[in-house]
Amino acid sequence: MAGSVMARRFIVRGRVQGVGFRWFVEREAHILGIAGWVRNNADSSVEVLAQGTKEQLAGLRSRLCEGPRAARVDDVEEFETKPNSELSTFRIEGAW
Repeated sequence: MAGSVMARRFIVRGRVQGVGFRWFVEREAHILGIAGWVRNNADSSVEVLAQGTKEQLAGLRSRLCEGPRAARVDDVEEFETKPNSELSTFRIEGAW
């Protein structure tokens, strides 16, 4: 399975800070079995680094596009990145 692990960086824009977005992402990542982290950025976006299979990452992207009830997601950018073998869990990181 290690060969099928992919990594993606997502930047989520809209009303995504102060609405429980990071906790929402952490819960969804745990449900999907994805490793990585989520954090707020200074420009009011939320950044997500996620590792998993193609299907797991597609599931996470779908959830990022929806967000929690109080959020309004305007855009989700996706960037390919290299998997990090040291990431084994999903966590919320500091604000900046």
